[in-house]
Amino acid sequence: MIKFNNRTNLMEAIEFNYLLNDVKDPNLYRDVYPYDEIPKVTFNHTRVPIRMPDDIFITDTSFRDGQQSRAPYTVDQMVTLYEMLHRLGGPQGKIRQSEFFLYSKKDREAVYRCLELDYEFPEITAWIRANKDDFQLVHEMGLKETGILVSCSDYHIFKKLKMTRKEAFDHYLGIVKQALEVGIIPRCHLEDITRADFYGFVVPFAMALKSLSNESGVPIKVRACDTMGYGVTYPGAALPRSVQGIIFGLNHHAQIPSEQIEWHGHNDFYKAVNNSSNAWLYGASGVNCTMLGIGERTGNTPLEAMVFEYAQLKGTLDGMDPTVITEIASYYEHEIGYKVASNTPFVGKNFNVTRAGIHADGLLKNEEIYNIFDTDKFLNRPTLVSISAHSGLAGIAHWVNSYYQLKEEEAVDKNSALVCRLKRFVDQEFEQGRIGIMSDEELANYVEFLKSNGGVL
Repeated sequence: MIKFNNRTNLMEAIEFNYLLNDVKDPNLYRDVYPYDEIPKVTFNHTRVPIRMPDDIFITDTSFRDGQQSRAPYTVDQMVTLYEMLHRLGGPQGKIRQSEFFLYSKKDREAVYRCLELDYEFPEITAWIRANKDDFQLVHEMGLKETGILVSCSDYHIFKKLKMTRKEAFDHYLGIVKQALEVGIIPRCHLEDITRADFYGFVVPFAMALKSLSNESGVPIKVRACDTMGYGVTYPGAALPRSVQGIIFGLNHHAQIPSEQIEWHGHNDFYKAVNNSSNAWLYGASGVNCTMLGIGERTGNTPLEAMVFEYAQLKGTLDGMDPTVITEIASYYEHEIGYKVASNTPFVGKNFNVTRAGIHADGLLKNEEIYNIFDTDKFLNRPTLVSISAHSGLAGIAHWVNSYYQLKEEEAVDKNSALVCRLKRFVDQEFEQGRIGIMSDEELANYVEFLKSNGGVL
């Protein structure tokens, strides 16, 4: 069957017949994943069209995947962070959902307290073991949707589950039907999709889910899980590693609507953010993230990164409040005790700090020269200069203006008497063998000393 696509202005095939390939032996893609060598990126030079959905959004798994790599959050911490997610996502609910465990009394208490806030967004969803009792628990707690683990690579089907593809296929469909029977929207987590036989298992299974969705009228969701971070976005890259190939195949060949497709990435090869953005570009409405990227091994896609990816792709924040990102980072450091690496984009203490004197001179003349955007406006993080042996007069002048919030006519330049006095003080410190940077407190104390001895600010 063919149909005219109003978005592409082309006649396109929309009916496909992919059958489950029930192999006797697992396909482990040893040419791509030899294990005793670095994984290979292969190319078949097949390219698919960019088709970003009209509506794209972020979903959160900080309280599920994000808790699998750290000490569990307290109930109060989860509620506070959930409130922050609500404010960050804005009135349009660009952070659409947040996923919780339900197994412990503490997790359930956190869910109840978050539900009491009565926020439309993020919608609270669950992640459970795939059995009927757990579905009933989701229903009793008043949740509408839950994630279900449906591992799709032969690594998992044969080696972990000890099943054949046909057995796994039937088992998973049975679980999905159980969820539908108790009135729960299933979200099928296609674990390890970047090592799966895409057209031999993934697409036939996704097509079966689409049929169930059509029959039931329930929007069954599909989460494409790059469990090991193998996904790549290179043009012409071959499956199973091609992110665009996976998303296009789910959307076009399996006919899963964009709003029911979600990408879940890990950062093992430093590709989580790029892969998530690529998923948006090629047809997935949702990207699944964690705050600060906290998750198993190298972590998940950082939620704060996707806020700014969204703004860059759409040209607007659509009501999101990125200043909350700074609050989240501060809360993690001061209340939870999580150490954020100082050079982490958007949230690290040094992400918009310069130490080089020549860069500081540029900042002093016009901060746009060395700052990525107005970080004061969007993150409540004005540009800063760390004073070291290489900061120079310009760096010290910028520090004075930033620390004392001196604007326009009040601002000092690198030729001011105060800056020159501070420069001599800094030089003396490093001439005496100092290695580390000068702290704000040290510099401020010296300024107070100068003021008390007739100096001027």
